[in-house]
Amino acid sequence: MLSILSDMTPEAIHLMKDTQSERDHRRIAIDRVGVKNLRYPMQIRDKAREVQSTIANVMLTVDLPHHYKGTHMSRFIEVLNEEGPVLHVDNIKAILAKLLKKLDSQQAHADFEFPFFLEKKAPVTGAVGLMDYTARFSATLSKREFDFVLTVIVPVATVCPCSKAISNYGAHNQRGQVTFSVRFRKPIWIEDLILLVESCASSELFSLLKRPDEKAVTERAYENPVFVEDLVRNIALRSNEDPNITWYRVEAENFESIHNHNAYAFIEKG
Repeated sequence: MLSILSDMTPEAIHLMKDTQSERDHRRIAIDRVGVKNLRYPMQIRDKAREVQSTIANVMLTVDLPHHYKGTHMSRFIEVLNEEGPVLHVDNIKAILAKLLKKLDSQQAHADFEFPFFLEKKAPVTGAVGLMDYTARFSATLSKREFDFVLTVIVPVATVCPCSKAISNYGAHNQRGQVTFSVRFRKPIWIEDLILLVESCASSELFSLLKRPDEKAVTERAYENPVFVEDLVRNIALRSNEDPNITWYRVEAENFESIHNHNAYAFIEKG
C-alpha cells in the first residue's frame, strides 16, 4: 500500500474524490465533530519548578455546517502537530484559530486533560511524596470571542458531622472527589485551586505518611467534619471572595464508607 501511494503524482492525489466535502441533503448541522482520546506531550507552568512536563488526553472539535457531509479528521492532527512536539498552554488559542480556518467552521473547541503532580511533605515527619491530580483546559474560539475554563479534580477526605455527633466513639469517614472549574480575569495557578479545595475538606490527602503523620492527619480530619454540602459551600464561599474568579462550578462526590451509594452536591455561579 505504501509503495502504491508513494508512486502517485500530486495531480493524481488532487483528483481523488473528496467525500467529506460533498453536500449533505438532510440539512442538519452538527454541534461538534472531531477527534477524541488523542495523547500529546504538554508543558504546564509550575510554581515550584517553572515548567512541568506531562501528557494530555486531547479532544479537538468544530461545528459542521448542515451542507457538509463530513469533516476532514486529518486536519485536526495536522494543526496540532504544527505546534511542535510539545504543546504549551499559550498555543491553544492559535490551534483553535487554525481549526476555524482550515475546517471552515464558526466555532472550534479544545479539551486538554492531563495529570498534574505536586510534591507534598507529610505534616509531622516531613516525608516527601508526589501527589497526582487531574487538570483540564477547556477552550472555545468563535469569530467573536475566546472562552477558557480551568478545571482541577482533587481527591480529599471527609468525616461525617452527623456520625461524629451521634456516636460514642469514632465517626465514619471516606475519600471524596471535588471537580472545581473556574473562569478568571488574569492567569491563575493550578496549585492555588488545588490548595483552595483541600483547605475546604476535612483533610487533604498525601502519597506518603509515616505513623506520626497518620495520627496527625486522622485527628485533624476528626476535628474538622464536613458534609458534602459543607464542602461545596466552603469552596463557593472562597470563590465568592476572590475577585479574580468570574465564574465557577464545583461538584463534590463522597465515596461513602457505610452506604452503598455516594453523596453528591453541586453549585454553579457566575
